[in-house]
Amino acid sequence: MSLSGTRVLVLAADLFEDTELLYPVLRLREEHAEVTLASPDGDDVRGKRGHGPVRVHARVEDLDAEDFAGLVIPGGFAPDALRQSDAVLDLVRTFDAAGKPLAFICHAGWVPISAGIVEGRRATSFMAIRDDMINAGCDWVDEEVVVDGNLISSRHPGDLGPWLRAIITALGGRTS
Repeated sequence: MSLSGTRVLVLAADLFEDTELLYPVLRLREEHAEVTLASPDGDDVRGKRGHGPVRVHARVEDLDAEDFAGLVIPGGFAPDALRQSDAVLDLVRTFDAAGKPLAFICHAGWVPISAGIVEGRRATSFMAIRDDMINAGCDWVDEEVVVDGNLISSRHPGDLGPWLRAIITALGGRTS
């Protein structure tokens, strides 16, 4: 089963971890999902390793979570900018309240922390923000992919394969 007709939102800001944005976008499109990239200001973005500019389709505040089946938040330094946007945090809370797949990797754990949705939940992240996750009340574990209800988290680019398989499965696709 493909993800044809499934709309997925990917959040972006400058200094994203290049592979953590590019691989999910390409992999989801390969499964025929309709992928929308959004940034807080609607401007195109550049990766921390120099990729870009990457075309952004929308400003976050102009979007409605009801229009999407899932949300993907890449890591890098971009999550530090994303978590400073009230529109981003509101959107993350809305996805979570609706029980829609909400995937984050590496430093992107900062966004659900700032949205206040990790307390009492099990997740992983890049080791450098482990204490941030724990201090926010998360049951942090060191595993390649962690699925807790609608939350799907991974540690770093080395976990992209298992992370995308979990995302595709959560969206109703088949990964075998």
